[in-house]
Amino acid sequence: MGTVPTEVHPEYKHVEGKTMKALAWFGSKDVRMVEAPVPDITEDDDVIVQVTGTTICGSDLHLYHGEIMALQKGDILCHEFMGKVEKVGPNVENIRIGQRVVASFQIACGECEYCKQKLSSFCDKTNNSSLQNYMYGQRDAGFFGYSHFTGGFPGGQAEYVRVPKGQINLLPVPDQITDEQAIYLSDVLPTSYHAVVDTGVQEGDVVGIWGLGPIGQCAIRWAKLKGASRVIGIDAIPERLDFAREQSGIEVIDFKKDTDVVKRIYELVPRGFDVALDCGSFHEPKGLNHKIQKALMMETDVPETINEMLVSVRKMGRCGIIAAYAGFANGVNVGALMEKGIRLIGNGQAPVHKYWDEILKEYIIPGKFDPTFMITHRVPLEDMAKLYAAFDKRQAGVGKVFVQTKFSSPASPTCPKLSRVVDWE
Repeated sequence: MGTVPTEVHPEYKHVEGKTMKALAWFGSKDVRMVEAPVPDITEDDDVIVQVTGTTICGSDLHLYHGEIMALQKGDILCHEFMGKVEKVGPNVENIRIGQRVVASFQIACGECEYCKQKLSSFCDKTNNSSLQNYMYGQRDAGFFGYSHFTGGFPGGQAEYVRVPKGQINLLPVPDQITDEQAIYLSDVLPTSYHAVVDTGVQEGDVVGIWGLGPIGQCAIRWAKLKGASRVIGIDAIPERLDFAREQSGIEVIDFKKDTDVVKRIYELVPRGFDVALDCGSFHEPKGLNHKIQKALMMETDVPETINEMLVSVRKMGRCGIIAAYAGFANGVNVGALMEKGIRLIGNGQAPVHKYWDEILKEYIIPGKFDPTFMITHRVPLEDMAKLYAAFDKRQAGVGKVFVQTKFSSPASPTCPKLSRVVDWE
């Protein structure tokens, strides 16, 4: 279908004769460490970042399984990273060489009507995907490392990254904040915060959270900070359930044991939830019907979590979807949505620029929210391909991982020390 004109472009110049380690996609469950060209200043607003920390996100599993359209062999993955400024383009004024910075996972132009409202994920000028335009009627912003469906920009599981519009898409990190505290401002923290704020969690609300990975665990804490009187988490991974119960202090439902999730919810909350949040990242079908439909590509996504939310919230309740859905799901309970007067809210990709400064200054620096609680492992970049396989299997209780490069500082005293994925077995 070709591409549409954009303000910035994914292609970059490279430093002659210099290569870097990077993680690239070559097919379903086929990701490899490769030697890739080191990016150089290509457009006048570019900043080249020397990566000091990267990670893996639950939504990256969609890429790993080849479920996101427009992936191309050799694409460098990852949309969450931070580092030090290596080079700046001639138009960059407020970012200096050597400065520690964290990148937003989306690439914003800073000038369109959405960017002026700090709705950076909805930028009109940075994603060239005509396919997304066709499927959704309009396009999101360009994203780092998330296929050509989001612009084809090389991602952060690499030693260097070119950041277009660098003075807009990078946030300086103050000296008193560690890399482990800062890196998740790129996605997890604004995304979980956005789910809670955009869906409208209020003082006294009873909140249900589907998916107790890092997004869900953060959403628990944000919901409590916003005044939720009670939070109940739904998942099936023992380590996640244990963590939510013991560390996050909430009630949990194991949907492998309580297979009728809605029935169990009404036993616990006879009135129903005030707010339900879908914080899952990889929707594996539960029922045979949807397993068959997904296998036959009759649907790209399953509606089971959405339906459970619609049935379990009270009349006039609110359901927020921050989970990554890509296309079509069959059998959504539209009747419950209409008859109960439910506000079903697609939260969209979180506008990082709207929240990251607030989260840093009002929550992380004062110590109200310590993001390091979610880090379970630290591994070297060289283990990235093995990490995808282990992360897909949820091996060794893996949650959020800090991936270090040769440029990283040592682990902070309270964070996990370096390990190798092969030793997790």
